[in-house]
Amino acid sequence: MTDLDISHIRLGERPLIVCDVDDVVLQFIDPFQLFLQSLGHAFLPRSFRLHGNIVSTADGAEIEGNQVSRLIEEFFETQELWQTPVDHVVETLGRLSQAADILFLTAMPPRFQDQRRRLLDSAGLAFPLLATEQAKGPIVHALHASRSYPVVFIDDMAHNLDSVREHVADCLLIHLMPDSPVHRFAPPAPDDITRAIDWTHAAELIEAHFRSGTFRRTTPAA
Repeated sequence: MTDLDISHIRLGERPLIVCDVDDVVLQFIDPFQLFLQSLGHAFLPRSFRLHGNIVSTADGAEIEGNQVSRLIEEFFETQELWQTPVDHVVETLGRLSQAADILFLTAMPPRFQDQRRRLLDSAGLAFPLLATEQAKGPIVHALHASRSYPVVFIDDMAHNLDSVREHVADCLLIHLMPDSPVHRFAPPAPDDITRAIDWTHAAELIEAHFRSGTFRRTTPAA
């Protein structure tokens, strides 16, 4: 169970699509690199981490961990100046929303939720939003546990997909991430989790899942 307040989320009698935001709905790694460049820093894609991979462009010195954390927070504070939607996400989610509820579940400190809300709204992505640093599986379970409709979860992080699989039966799990130098270091998702190459492909997978009926149709036990 989760102590995140989800009481304001109202779901209809139809399927649910739960979707991560950074590098799934909104560009993250490319805008973050531009943000760093504006401050005289550079990101070196040596591993799938921000800490330890940011250096000064002046002398190549590695930026200390505490400063990297502050840079990430500053980026989230000013995200409206940097982040833009991923290709085709606005029109694709608009079409999918005709048949399903859509919820954004973003891994971000909740104090930056207002900035993210404004950014998503300005991009034409006015779907409900939850910002949290908690594990995603229990949250999706809390949202969906008593429902008999299909549920889909989309994320670029393998551990988030694993978390939802552990807590939500019959959920269509979609691994969607950009083809960037840093993402090539990302831990792979298990073979039985579907990799979508872009939002057009993701929509095809979702619509096929809705048509298939291969989801739980009965209310689960408590």
